[in-house]
Amino acid sequence: MPSRSVTPGRTTVAPEVLLDIVRLETQKVSGVHALAPIPGMFNRLLRRGKEGVHLSVEGEVVDVDIYVILDHDVNIRQVSREIQKAVARALERLVGLTVGRVNVHIEDIHYPEAAEDTS
Repeated sequence: MPSRSVTPGRTTVAPEVLLDIVRLETQKVSGVHALAPIPGMFNRLLRRGKEGVHLSVEGEVVDVDIYVILDHDVNIRQVSREIQKAVARALERLVGLTVGRVNVHIEDIHYPEAAEDTS
């Protein structure tokens, strides 16, 4: 009797887990100040998303939209690419999904208040 290399059964991953992975990986990237709310009430009611992240899963392919607020002193293009790489790598490594697109939307730039303004 030949031994099986794969145990029968199925593994499912809740969409909330995928959202959390994307949020955590995005926040780890240097230059990301915070996740931004997804624009538009219509989007929040009809799309699956959590603050700053919307994802769409079709079969084994996931597309991600990430809405961020960046620090004022960073290269926007470089930080965006780092977010894309980190998120794609995490989804492929942790969940085994194929990543279609990782779209990064810069919603704002954070400028810290000057110390002189408080006096």
